[in-house]
Amino acid sequence: MLHPVALYCALFAVLFALCNAQSDSGTPGIQLRLAGEKRKHYEGRVEVFYNGEWGTVCDDDFSIYAAQVVCRELGFLDAEAWLPSAKYGKGEGRIWLDNVHCTGGEKSLAQCESNGLGVSDCKHSEDVGVVCNQKRIPGYKFIRNQANMQVEDVRIRATYSHRKRIPITEGFLEVKDGGKWRQICNEEWTPMNSRVICGMYGFPVEKRFNHRPYKLLANRRKKNYWGYSVNCTGNESNLSDCKLGREIELKGNSTCEQGMPVVVSCVPGRAFAPSVSIGFRKAYRVEQPLVRLRGGAMIGEGRVEVLKNGEWGTVCDDNWNNRAATVVCRELGFGSAKEALTGARMGQGIGPVHMNEVECSGFEKSLTECHFNRESVGCSHEEDAAVRCNVPAMGFQKRLRLNGGRNPYEGRVEVLAEKNGSLVWGTVCSDSWGTMEAMVVCRQLGLGFASHAFQETWYWEGDSSADAVVMSGVRCSGTELTLDQCLHHGKHVHCPKGGGRLAAGVSCTLTAPDLVLSAQAVEQTTYLEDRPMYALQCAHEEHCLSSSADNADSSSYRRLLRFSSQIHNNGLSDFRPRAAHHSWIWHECHRHYHSMEVFTHYDLLSLNGTKVAQGHKASFCLEDTHCDEGIQKRYECANFGAQGITVGCWDTYRHDIDCQWVDITDVKPGDYIFQVSPLAVWDTKTFSTPLHQHHQL
Repeated sequence: MLHPVALYCALFAVLFALCNAQSDSGTPGIQLRLAGEKRKHYEGRVEVFYNGEWGTVCDDDFSIYAAQVVCRELGFLDAEAWLPSAKYGKGEGRIWLDNVHCTGGEKSLAQCESNGLGVSDCKHSEDVGVVCNQKRIPGYKFIRNQANMQVEDVRIRATYSHRKRIPITEGFLEVKDGGKWRQICNEEWTPMNSRVICGMYGFPVEKRFNHRPYKLLANRRKKNYWGYSVNCTGNESNLSDCKLGREIELKGNSTCEQGMPVVVSCVPGRAFAPSVSIGFRKAYRVEQPLVRLRGGAMIGEGRVEVLKNGEWGTVCDDNWNNRAATVVCRELGFGSAKEALTGARMGQGIGPVHMNEVECSGFEKSLTECHFNRESVGCSHEEDAAVRCNVPAMGFQKRLRLNGGRNPYEGRVEVLAEKNGSLVWGTVCSDSWGTMEAMVVCRQLGLGFASHAFQETWYWEGDSSADAVVMSGVRCSGTELTLDQCLHHGKHVHCPKGGGRLAAGVSCTLTAPDLVLSAQAVEQTTYLEDRPMYALQCAHEEHCLSSSADNADSSSYRRLLRFSSQIHNNGLSDFRPRAAHHSWIWHECHRHYHSMEVFTHYDLLSLNGTKVAQGHKASFCLEDTHCDEGIQKRYECANFGAQGITVGCWDTYRHDIDCQWVDITDVKPGDYIFQVSPLAVWDTKTFSTPLHQHHQL
């Protein structure tokens, strides 16, 4: 007897933000999410996952105290309101909680008094919703979790001619049911079904293929068909989102007599073109796109930014959904979207908000073809939209490894290279090794951002058989997908310093600071000052004056272009100086230690772009000058305190602080451009349009 089987896929991704309830002994473990249409990320219908099933919460006896528990459990600072009577639409499935009574101090909604899980006399017209405070709990990390469901696997089984190609783009489609791989009959298969399969495997589009060789191959093989057809609209992110079609009568070899097993053929994005080679000798360079992703830790994820009139800007998350996110992903050469993220989950951008209330059918070639509101009234960078895309399985992680580190996120970089006709592991020469190269390594391994690039790894004992240098002259732009796509010496390895303890190493992190310069603070505080040399001894000692000051008389004057700077940390972790505390330098002038690292360049340019004077922002004092409401300051320079910038805080360097200037004493009168360019210390922000001001001196 045949039973209907629900088709799920191993790659099913939960669209909503999930929170694991850390329950006390005796308290049921539940997960929460906010759901519903036409909503922001901080509001929605309250849904509970328990015993393998999502359900809702009844509004009977619900209160603002219960809403506070829900919001804090989901990572928000507090609750603003709660809404009865299915204001965010009716949910489905069980009503897990009814008559909920909370005091507001519980850590989980499961700890509040109620009728008990699953005990309710409510209807879904009574589903409760909440509106949370938009601000996040400092340091809170969203947990992306899969619901604990019974899943089936799906694969594209390549034929012999395609098996050596990476990625696999064509082959028989098979589903795993009851522990056995089965084919699907193509009699009712549609191009929309193929579109969904290609999208979930990381490919932007499907294509036609030659049926003849597959027909011949299928006739020679034993057939084992799955008992159902599948109906997809083409907008699904995963085959599990499609509806089951009719049940197919299984008649052994007579099954699917008018057809054959389904074959899917996909077109990879340009960056993922199939190759049988071990790598590339030149870096892959893409054409200038109209849409890009920024701030993501992994390949195929990030904040959505759009180019308009030569200026990059962001997209407001009003109405942002999976259809719009999929258009972005496919436009950039990835597959369908796994998640459409709201609330600046991939960091806050800079510049204008170019698009608001985006509505896509899901079949547009570009996000700019979708309907949208050009007005961004009410939108801020706290509402920047982001995406996570399905990407092809390229096997990138099999060609690179970290060895000898204290944890999986650090170690000596070892690469798989061809030598004398065989593949061997070896090290990378650390000459010219820096942050850009480390960024590519961390991204290739799926380990997030680069926190450090090491040119010596004597404290990490790697594999002794891999001490030999097999890669040298590595120079990356930071956009490459793999290390072997960076420029390098190829087979002609040249590394005078040798490998072993002098080989390249990295340290990676899944979270990073996201530093944003306040352009307004610079614009509003810029002015000129003539200051005597005798009052600039500390600044001279710290190299904050131009070279002509070395021979200047103490009674002479220096002309300074002064201004204030304000740098916000909008990331997911605190910003700290890279140099260890023990290596900081004591400066008598400032009466505290600092690392002297440079974080921002201040440049004065001629109208043709030539640099005529420059300054820099060093870590004389990195501290939490001010913080957003509800966030406590952690860093201050007084009393030899630790230095840094907390998430949600900003560091202000006032215009009257030493070195907060550009020395323009040697610059001739005329019109110039003042440019402020924060350094890309972390791979979370691209300052492609630095602040420019025209000044007449």
